[in-house]
Amino acid sequence: MQTTPADTERTAPADICSAPPRRHPRPEGQDRYTISEVVAFTGLTAHTLRWYERIGLMPHVDRSHTGQRRYSNQDLDWLDFVTKLRLTGMPVADMVRYAELVREGESTYSERQALLESTRRDVLNRIAELRDTLAVLDRKISYYAMEGTTR
Repeated sequence: MQTTPADTERTAPADICSAPPRRHPRPEGQDRYTISEVVAFTGLTAHTLRWYERIGLMPHVDRSHTGQRRYSNQDLDWLDFVTKLRLTGMPVADMVRYAELVREGESTYSERQALLESTRRDVLNRIAELRDTLAVLDRKISYYAMEGTTR
């Protein structure tokens, strides 16, 4: 994730946590997308994309000469990662903090790791709760299946 001005080249390496595989098909050789194309690729709304930019969750998004947003493949990779973070239940404030840490550079690796490890623990706890819930449902389903066959 970069915060370079629109007229400069992005030269710093991307954060590896937004690496492929890519979820959304993109035109071969293209690296500039309109907001409507990004909406189609990601399933996010234009309002959400603008909000992400406003709160600092998105890096600087380049603009065309007419002021329209032009998203890059790197931006789409970042959005894919942010979508994964949302699925974990990570609070938006923590996602914004993570984005800030990415922009600060390599010196923040340990803090980023700690944030992701905490989120991972939360996800594992939720998975355990869901497994317990699934077991209860399975027992009930089995009970009703057996009761239905004995009548």
